[in-house]
Amino acid sequence: MASPEARETGAAPAKENQVAMGAEVTGGHTSPRQKSWLVRHFSLLLRRDRQAQKAGQLFSGLLALNVVFLGGAFICSMIFNNVAVTLGDVWILLAALKALSLLWLLYYVAGTTCRPHAVLYRDPHAGPIWVRGSLLLFGSCTICLNVFRVGYDMSHIHCKSQLELIFPAIEIIFIGVQTWVLWKHCKDCVQVQTNFTRCGLMLTLATNLLMWVLAVTNDSMHREIEAELSALMEKFSGNDTNTCLCLNATVCEVFRKGYLMLYPFSTEYCLICCAVLFVMWKNVGRRLAPHASAHPGTPPFHLLGAIFGPLLGLLVLVAGTCVFVLFQIEASGPTIARQYFTLYYAFYAAVLPAMSLACLAGTAIHGLEERELDTLKNPTRSLDVVLLMGAALGQMGIAYFSIVAIVATRPHELLNRLILAYSLLLILQHIAQNLFVIEGLHRRPVWEAAPEGLGEKQDAELHRRGSLLELGQGLQRASLAYIHSYSHLNWKRRALKEISVFLILCNVTLWMMPAFGIHPEFENGLEKDFYGYRTWFAIVNFGLPLGVFYRMHSVGGLVEVYLGA
Repeated sequence: MASPEARETGAAPAKENQVAMGAEVTGGHTSPRQKSWLVRHFSLLLRRDRQAQKAGQLFSGLLALNVVFLGGAFICSMIFNNVAVTLGDVWILLAALKALSLLWLLYYVAGTTCRPHAVLYRDPHAGPIWVRGSLLLFGSCTICLNVFRVGYDMSHIHCKSQLELIFPAIEIIFIGVQTWVLWKHCKDCVQVQTNFTRCGLMLTLATNLLMWVLAVTNDSMHREIEAELSALMEKFSGNDTNTCLCLNATVCEVFRKGYLMLYPFSTEYCLICCAVLFVMWKNVGRRLAPHASAHPGTPPFHLLGAIFGPLLGLLVLVAGTCVFVLFQIEASGPTIARQYFTLYYAFYAAVLPAMSLACLAGTAIHGLEERELDTLKNPTRSLDVVLLMGAALGQMGIAYFSIVAIVATRPHELLNRLILAYSLLLILQHIAQNLFVIEGLHRRPVWEAAPEGLGEKQDAELHRRGSLLELGQGLQRASLAYIHSYSHLNWKRRALKEISVFLILCNVTLWMMPAFGIHPEFENGLEKDFYGYRTWFAIVNFGLPLGVFYRMHSVGGLVEVYLGA
């Protein structure tokens, strides 16, 4: 038997890290030399596993980067030299990428996930219901968009190539399969074929990103529609034209309006798919703790304790719906009267200051709260913050371009003053809302805030109880007792609930108006005349989908803030 001093000397190196502690607990009857070998062996295995994971992420990231650069070079060449590289060449490249991504998606469902121990963990924070619902909604709208595109091309089949019908058909199949796979497997933490899975996810992400870039920059369909409308006007006036005209004017009108109305949804769908695929890529090879694989005890969403917020939010929703319907009815005619633009921007100029003040008040209340900051590493929350700040750049970019165009041309007219005020207030509201939502997401929710002394009691019970079932029942009883004892709403929590519900309804209203209607930013003609049709088309198609995504993402973040209060 070794002396106590010798045992302490041999056990000291084993307590320098957590792996050594695990070896000391499991190998209580081994010698110090054997423990040291086990520590070195386990540390080497963990280090190799981390290095392999980093190498796989690096290689798959470089693969996506090269695919994006190749596709970006094709699209830029099409824009600046459409004789050497045509739109058909870009479609062929995207069709090849969609086919490869489609094959990988089918293999992932039929091969990878069916292997033993393939998906041992599922991330509870990934793919919330509002993300999957948006994925399904925008995916369905994008499929309908391609159906309208096929119908429009079929009505012009006498002067178009039949090969143009193949590309929308491929996109319909790709979007349908991708939506189904992401809906079903967005929470997976794959543990087998990790490098191949990472490469497949990055290839699919790069394909969606290139689809988004092409949708933002390609205005060929819009130009074709405008040329056909101009040709119809010339034909009615008695002039002959060489433009390809539709065989059935009524059917073409349906296809044309459906295509123009659903066009922004394709860019929205690509952005959401990129976000979901990136989360899945981060979760490949990730091992979660046993308690983290189950959903936390989040309370259900209800409006108890909130009165004024829902009332004011419903008032904004009703007013916004009325303005939206009036503007859409007017937009169905040949021209839009200026008073409807004035009504549209006046509504925004009234709602945005109220939202900004509510966000600033909520941020101030967050500073007075007793809840501590949640400093634990959470990849999903980090991605939510990045997406929230990145998506805000869309509407803010359009606002800055509008400010420059107005100040440089006619800043003294009433409509231009309203557009200028709208642009400035929109920038301020995005900044204030980002501060409020990000601060709320980093606050520990009420149901997760442990009372003082609870950690010590858990440690004592961990050594005293031998059954994990008894420990889980004890933690559940302690959590329920804590929630019951702190269920009374103080004024700060009540104010946060009121502000969150008001902002949720306001963001739903501001999401609905640009998502389903004609866009005044493109129809008022001021910025289009200042920057030119093609430049302003790219700016609007870049910023508006990000703005719609921002409003939708803000609703999800505000729901989390509401539940956390």
